[in-house]
Amino acid sequence: MHDDSRSSAPLRVLIIGAGFGGLGLAIQLRKAGIEDFLILEKADEVGGTWRDNHYPGAACDVPSHLYSFSFAPKLDWSRVFAPQAEIFAYQRQLADDHGLRGSIRFGCEVSEATFDSPSGHWQVRCTNGETFHTQALVSACGQLNRPAYPQIPGLERFAGARFHSARWDHQVDLRGKRVAVIGTGASAIQFVPQIQPQVAKLSLFQRSAAYVLAKPDRAYRPWELALMRRVPWVQRIDRALKYLQHESRALAFVSFPALLKLFYVSFRRNLMRGVGDPIRRLHLTPDYPMGCKRILMANDYYPALAQGNVEIVTTGIREVTERGLVTVDGREHELDAIIYGTGFSATDFLAPMRITGLEGQELNSAWRDGAEAYKGVSVSGFPNLFILYGPNTNLGHNSILYMLESQFRYVLGCLQTLQRDGLRYLDVKPAAQQRFNLSVEQGLSRTVWAQGCHSWYQNAAGRNTNNWPGYTFAYRYRTRLPELHDYDCIR
Repeated sequence: MHDDSRSSAPLRVLIIGAGFGGLGLAIQLRKAGIEDFLILEKADEVGGTWRDNHYPGAACDVPSHLYSFSFAPKLDWSRVFAPQAEIFAYQRQLADDHGLRGSIRFGCEVSEATFDSPSGHWQVRCTNGETFHTQALVSACGQLNRPAYPQIPGLERFAGARFHSARWDHQVDLRGKRVAVIGTGASAIQFVPQIQPQVAKLSLFQRSAAYVLAKPDRAYRPWELALMRRVPWVQRIDRALKYLQHESRALAFVSFPALLKLFYVSFRRNLMRGVGDPIRRLHLTPDYPMGCKRILMANDYYPALAQGNVEIVTTGIREVTERGLVTVDGREHELDAIIYGTGFSATDFLAPMRITGLEGQELNSAWRDGAEAYKGVSVSGFPNLFILYGPNTNLGHNSILYMLESQFRYVLGCLQTLQRDGLRYLDVKPAAQQRFNLSVEQGLSRTVWAQGCHSWYQNAAGRNTNNWPGYTFAYRYRTRLPELHDYDCIR
């Protein structure tokens, strides 16, 4: 047990993770006059996925004005789409400006949390042995914090450098090297153009091609920055317009998938402009409906793949040897380095933590058929546990920060209810959770994501546990306040 008294006195709120979710909720707790909270962060700095993903070319594919909190605007983003370093700096600025650092315990990775029904408190243990007690436990771990590594026989045999894009090793000099990139997702399309000019040979191992659209990115002009600084509401108007523009895309994703044909024209134009070789174009044309997997944006990806030192390998990988990769056709690709662009274990949510709720029920076993939560926030049998960016709250068309702001308000409503009504705990009723998730599944069945392709939105059983099947304003309406008849309110 840590000798700090805060470890023993029960907190009102304990937040796991100091990324956008944890920082944003902490700011809102402060604004609501709740000071009795602590953030546990496994790393030594805030930032979450934007701290970890510092690979060359890392940037956001949501416009910067929309990818920042409405209650903490940044008026000097340098570009329409912010690069990683700027987003990470914004997060550190949030922690500093709102005096949050004193409320963050760094180097404290949560290993388990157990709910104690008589007291209505969670007991939370970190890997370093520290223990905390809290009335409300908030998971702000997000969906993109644990890199997914490819399951290929012999990976550990490889003699050269190998690392995941989310754990980029800047000590490895790739100049003049033969480099393999496994995966063609959102990270790969950003770092491939950055490393392609440096390497002797780049072998891109692609399981399925991605739809890549042109990215309408540019630097803000000095006069635009000056105007936004002097007249802040100009940025608010731009943010609102960008929100509406992105929200209108949901028409294609969730209501009328046929509209995606309009985007297909843009994709073809981007591909034709970037790649001249018809064989390469064929390799880079997806064989599944557009939007079924995440649509990507880049201006330099296709031109990079058109270069003479790039090979697109569409044959599956059989094994890894000391010298390189062997594909299923028996061909050995000799390599100096392997970079995994294989994304994240996005459907695992709170793993590897052990969360134990009422009657010894474990969250991992409650979720063995796929994660689900009422409004993406509460889980039946796990009282006073709130999940930010939880199951079925991811988007294919707009800013996750908008979803987070909806969830902050909802969690605050629950916390205020606990205090106002003198409750020990709130536990969502199984029937309410079931009803909500049935409506989510029915909604998903009509979306483009249900058109038969496998993506990171789905778990191993093919169930989409990540995406919200509707409009963000509809989610905001449904989370405007806790519907207490859906909860067991225990005094």
